Amino acid sequence: MRFDMNKLSGQERYKVLASSIVPRPIAWITSISTDGVRNAAPFSFFNMMGNSPPTVAIGLMPQAGHLKDTAANILATGEFVINLVDEPNAEAMNLTCIDAPADIDEIELAGLSVEPSDTVAPPRISTAPVSMECRMLSSVVTGPLQTIVIGQVNMVHIRDEFVLDAQRCYVDTQRLGLVARMHGNGGYLRLGDYFQIDRPTWKEYTENKADRPKLSPL
Repeated sequence: MRFDMNKLSGQERYKVLASSIVPRPIAWITSISTDGVRNAAPFSFFNMMGNSPPTVAIGLMPQAGHLKDTAANILATGEFVINLVDEPNAEAMNLTCIDAPADIDEIELAGLSVEPSDTVAPPRISTAPVSMECRMLSSVVTGPLQTIVIGQVNMVHIRDEFVLDAQRCYVDTQRLGLVARMHGNGGYLRLGDYFQIDRPTWKEYTENKADRPKLSPL
């Protein structure tokens, strides 16, 4: 089946992409408006883009014909915090999806516990297993009020119980218990069925032809 994206409506394009590109990590973003109103909202068009400098990208879509509060805040101030979401925080994260007026503090609405950040004005969610303090490097307008924000991560907070070896930067990733976004209005996925395939090297590949696994034909 072919889906010609140039012939589909925006909602149809969203359904095709969001149902296929899964699971998606969730950036639970805290930000502050120029008027000092705090905001918290989750975004699943998000990922790491590099390490020198440490870079993340977030896709911010419009809501009801205008910029979402998070997008407006980041574009105005250049500062935000990405909090990762574990299962105990899932209900609170979902509440911050609400289409509240711009003067509503979702942090207070959801009863979130926050702590001051070290390098940016927006607070971090203290119950999140991981929080990343970010400053905007650039933004790219990809459509009407649709923006990609590229940010540099300046400080990362990881709860102590999830750090295996701080000097070697070893994190117990599976114990973080993160949830990811799936398809549909309320589809999420727990971190679960893990498997590992070691990355090959050309030297090993060429030297161990006899031990090379047989690949099934397509």
